[in-house]
Amino acid sequence: MRAFIPNYQLVTPAGLSEALALLAREPGVWQPFAGGTDLMVLLEAGKLPHQNYLNIWNLDALRGIEVSTQHVTIGALTTYTDVQADAVLREEFPMLCQAASETGGLAIQNRGTLGGNIANASPAADSPPALLAYNAELELLSVNGSRWVPYQNFHTGYKLTVMQPDELLARIRLPRLWPDLIHYYRKVGTRKAQAISKVCVAATARMDNGAVELIRIALGSVAPVPLRCRATEAVLQGKTIDENVIQQAKAELSREIAPIDDIRSTKDYRLRVSVNVLEDFLRQLIPA
Repeated sequence: MRAFIPNYQLVTPAGLSEALALLAREPGVWQPFAGGTDLMVLLEAGKLPHQNYLNIWNLDALRGIEVSTQHVTIGALTTYTDVQADAVLREEFPMLCQAASETGGLAIQNRGTLGGNIANASPAADSPPALLAYNAELELLSVNGSRWVPYQNFHTGYKLTVMQPDELLARIRLPRLWPDLIHYYRKVGTRKAQAISKVCVAATARMDNGAVELIRIALGSVAPVPLRCRATEAVLQGKTIDENVIQQAKAELSREIAPIDDIRSTKDYRLRVSVNVLEDFLRQLIPA
């Protein structure tokens, strides 16, 4: 059943200040609408939850990629295509570019935004595991000013976040990392392209004389939220990777994640794939 279009209202503010003022005046009434790649699917299916939408697509203040000595800062309305085209992101944050390249097809990548992928708060989204592994921060903006929150603290439950009804996600900030960082990204779906992930793994590591000096492991589609696997990281921190350590890490990951059965897959499949992909990553860290 399709939605009845006259039931919905869409307003387009002249600028960012007008958008924030409307959110402050009627918090919770207006749902931001950016690329619309997810919301239009729900509209077509007659399942769009809100009635009033705030079109932020034309807010240039929320676009662009800025590079400083310490950070790369990405506007929330930056598209997946823009992410893939940026030379610094390709060089220093290849997992984010790979996630962007594996999100839908070209039409989705041209229209879908990085901020929308985050704010939509789906645990199966492609970019969140990479953002967690890169220790991203988010800027939340309202008429009262801005606040930065670590992305690892952004999701509080299924489709729930710390973002308040009067706030917009404005920018994503990535700390620039060591040039010798190891990057690993793997999305497992029903098919190679244009599929929602059954399991998504993003991991980074830095080795020092054969031992793990830094490691971050993040998974999607295995919990109510995109998950940073800190207990598994703790098992690996400071260790030289060998068969025994790999088995310890796999056992810890099995305890740390909480996959479910749903229309796309089963919890048993997700669990097995997760530990197998973790093993594939860790074997790349074994000293030659």
